Amino acid sequence: MKKYLPYVLVAVPVFVFLQSLPFKFSGAQETIYIFDTIGAWMTDIGLGGIGDVFARYGAYGVGSVELIASILLLIPATRHIGALVGVGVLSGAIFFHLFTPLGVAVEFPGAAPGGEPSLFVMAVIAWLAQAALLFIYRDRFPGFGKKQDSGAVVMTL
Repeated sequence: MKKYLPYVLVAVPVFVFLQSLPFKFSGAQETIYIFDTIGAWMTDIGLGGIGDVFARYGAYGVGSVELIASILLLIPATRHIGALVGVGVLSGAIFFHLFTPLGVAVEFPGAAPGGEPSLFVMAVIAWLAQAALLFIYRDRFPGFGKKQDSGAVVMTL
């Protein structure tokens, strides 16, 4: 099981990222709603120019980063970098769901009342899978996963 765990942990975020790409790159109504909502929130908090750009081009930018993360995750030698990129992009997604009017249960126009939490749930599950990959591959990052010399004095706060 331990041998196959990294493959499962890669499959989860790659599935989440790749299944969303057609929506992000085709200008689907759900995607437009999400990025317009976040862009309007950015404008409301005083980031007008950034909000406008995010609303217009954010889906393409986020989709491109998710595609790059997916490719890096699928290549064993770059899996740790893909997990780091993926954790970063999904941290942004989780932030926007939790702290903006988008909300955890996104209420798309014309959808059932109460909203749809599946985007948030998928983001959290994919984030956790990639965090686990970062832990598994921590020795690939300089300075992490290495034992300290026994003679070293370590100060912690």
